[in-house]
Amino acid sequence: MDEKQDTRVSINSMSSGDSRSDVEHTEENHELLDKDEREAQDLEAQSPVEPSSPPPVEYSVSTSRKLFYLGLYFLLNLAVTLSNKALLRSASYPWLLTFAHTFATSIGCTALLVTGHLKLSKLTVRENLVLVAFSTLFTLNIAISNVSLALVSVPFHQVMRSTCPLMTILIYKVAYGRTYSNETWISMIPLILGVGLATFGDYHFTMLGFTLTLFGVILASIKTVATNRLMTGSLKLSAMEVLFRMSPLAAIQCLVYAGGSGEMSRFQASYSEGVFTTGLVVFIVSNAAMAFGLNLVSFQTNKVAGALTISVTGNVKQCLTIVLGIVLFNVRIALLNGAGIFIAVLGAAYYSKVELDRKRLSS
Repeated sequence: MDEKQDTRVSINSMSSGDSRSDVEHTEENHELLDKDEREAQDLEAQSPVEPSSPPPVEYSVSTSRKLFYLGLYFLLNLAVTLSNKALLRSASYPWLLTFAHTFATSIGCTALLVTGHLKLSKLTVRENLVLVAFSTLFTLNIAISNVSLALVSVPFHQVMRSTCPLMTILIYKVAYGRTYSNETWISMIPLILGVGLATFGDYHFTMLGFTLTLFGVILASIKTVATNRLMTGSLKLSAMEVLFRMSPLAAIQCLVYAGGSGEMSRFQASYSEGVFTTGLVVFIVSNAAMAFGLNLVSFQTNKVAGALTISVTGNVKQCLTIVLGIVLFNVRIALLNGAGIFIAVLGAAYYSKVELDRKRLSS
C-alpha cells in the first residue's frame, strides 16, 4: 500500500450520531498496543492548550513510545518501498501488487482474530458503511495516483505529494476548526521546499495531470486524517480492527481495478511464459508479509503520533530514499538535490522541536 504511495475526513461526522459504551470501543486487542490504544489520539492537531486547562490525553503518550513507532514505521516503509520498486521492475502489475498487500493484511488480521489477539466491536449498519467508504477512499487514492503519474513527470509528482502535510493542516482547520501555532506553519516551508529541491528535475505536466495530481494530494491527506479519526473519534476502533474490516473490501476493489486495466490478462500471459519463478514468488510473498507489518504499524503510528506527523515522516522518507539510492545503486545527484535533502531534514527537526515544546507547555 505504500508505493502507491506513497489517501482516510468526514468519517467521524458520519458516525458521531451512533452511541455505544466506551468499553466496547476501547477494549484492547494486543499486549504490545495496550497503552497506546488507550492514550493515543491525534497528537499534533490539537488546539493550543491554555495553561489552566488539563493537558489532552495524547500529550501523556511518552516521547520514547512515539519514537519507537515512528522509527519502526520509517524502516518498514523504506523496506516495502524498495522491494516494491524491485518487484515492479520484474513484473509491472501495480494493482495486483496492491491486491497482494491488502490480501496479506486480511489474512494476518484474521490470524490475530483466531488467536484471540483481536476482538471485534459491534458496529451498526451505518458504521459498517463508513468502513466501506473508507476502503473505497483507499483504493481511489491509489487509482488517482497511478493515473496522474502517467500524465506528469516523476519529479513534479514528488513535489506535489510533498504538500500533503500542508493539506493535512488545512483539512483539520476547515473540517474540525483546529488551530496550529505559527511555528508549525513555518516548519512546513523547509519541509516542502527541501523535497522540491531534493527531487528537482524535469518538471512537465498536462493540465489534466496537474488536476489529477492535486486531487490525489487531497485524497491522500483525507485518507490520513480519516484513518486517525476512525481510531480516535467516536468509533475508537483499534488499528487491527480497522485493517481487519477494511482490507478484504480493498482487496476486492483492487482486483476489479486490475481486471479493468488489463493487468489480469497480462498476468495470465506472463504466468504461461514462466515469468513467475519460485524465487520471484518467494519475493512477492515476503513483500506482502512486510506490507502487512507496515500497515499495522502505520495505522498505530497514526493513532499515537497523529496524521500530520505521519505526513511529515512521508516527506523525510522521500529524501532518505534518495540517499539510499546513492549508497545502494550509485545514483548521482546534483549539489542542489543534496542541499534540498539537508533543508528537508532540518525542517523535520524543527517540526519535532515545535511539537516537543508544545507538549512541555501542556504538561
